[in-house]
Amino acid sequence: MAKIVILGAGLGGVIMAYEMKDQMRKGDSLTVITKDPVYHFVPSNPWVAVKWRTRESVEVDLAPVFARRGIEFRPVPASRVHPDDNRVELADGSSVSYDFLVIATGPELAFDEIDGLGPDGYTTSICHVDHATDAAAKFEEFCKSPGPIITGAVQGASCFGPAYEFTFILDTELRRRRIRDKVPMTFVTAEPYIGHLGLDGVGDTKGLLEGEMRQHHIKFVTNSRVKKVEPGKMTIEEIADDGSVKRETELPFAFSMMLPSFRGISALRGLDGLVNPRGFVLIDEHQRNPKYPNVFAVGVCVAIPPVGQTPVPCGIPKTGFMIESMVSATACNIGQILRGEQPTHQGTWNAVCLADFGDSGVAFVAQPQIPPRNVNWSSSGAWVHNAKIAFEKYFIRKMRRGESEPFYEKAMLDILGIGKLKRAASE
Repeated sequence: MAKIVILGAGLGGVIMAYEMKDQMRKGDSLTVITKDPVYHFVPSNPWVAVKWRTRESVEVDLAPVFARRGIEFRPVPASRVHPDDNRVELADGSSVSYDFLVIATGPELAFDEIDGLGPDGYTTSICHVDHATDAAAKFEEFCKSPGPIITGAVQGASCFGPAYEFTFILDTELRRRRIRDKVPMTFVTAEPYIGHLGLDGVGDTKGLLEGEMRQHHIKFVTNSRVKKVEPGKMTIEEIADDGSVKRETELPFAFSMMLPSFRGISALRGLDGLVNPRGFVLIDEHQRNPKYPNVFAVGVCVAIPPVGQTPVPCGIPKTGFMIESMVSATACNIGQILRGEQPTHQGTWNAVCLADFGDSGVAFVAQPQIPPRNVNWSSSGAWVHNAKIAFEKYFIRKMRRGESEPFYEKAMLDILGIGKLKRAASE
């Protein structure tokens, strides 16, 4: 019988565990290894950072859920993956062997690549609930003595949506506190234009987001490279199309949230044939590593080339629905291999996103996420804010129940034509 190990228990790892459990044969074992025994719903972090949510309301204790599903749980950080030996070495000195490994670790946050960046420097983050909680405390202090705010995403970042969300959520909260008039806001981004999102835009995200920025009196600087961050001051370089430095600017701030670039976790970096130079896992169309065919990967840890060249490096975001499609394909493919078949499933990598702006928002559907696309749609309105709240409650409930995709969810998505798996050519 096969030993299946999932490394990581974020969005990809948790739903991978639920779907893999349904694909296993009697006698196969499933183990989840993670450094954090508590799952938290990352899309809620911008709300946590302004105290619209408590961290407890967006967390799920995984141990009892996995126990109910018959999934072994090892809440110990991985120190090194040994793909030639089919084992994962853990920080406590033990090892877990596997027949199949699914890497779902998410990224390591590369704050150290820019002087002064991050929670240990002079900016905040919403990448983790710990960071969001820390940001909430710093925001409360800021509101006692308001000043300029800088938000955005640095060079090499591959997750731009939350930066936009948090910017507009801050704007909403500041207006509610009636101190918005005391707070100049600037959005600094590596994107070549507002609404690029690392995807060369989706529908009219450029027009929608630029319009929202102007309507809310938020200045923006694109094609920007953050040189360094000092107390109350951020030095940025605006980059021309030929890669030269067009100008260097010092921007003052009293509060700042900047998303960092990502890289693969240290347990994976440097493994030739498994990961690229940044430590992201190399995969084929079936989510399978070409060198180690018993290793699969899903989520943010997957290596995906950027969409075209940009003056400042911009990575590809791995959105929630896109990750879910990777998970479904991987679970089905390992299920086929367990039964002596060749893997045939491919994820659609479709994207369905709801970006909350506090009292409105922008939604987009990209099929697939990476252009050219079959569907390329975006829209805005107050309905997006309400839809995001409903989705948050629904998704967290699924995680607590140990479910990935209830039948009614699949039926609704089929009706909308938003599938997770590509149809075979014969269908």
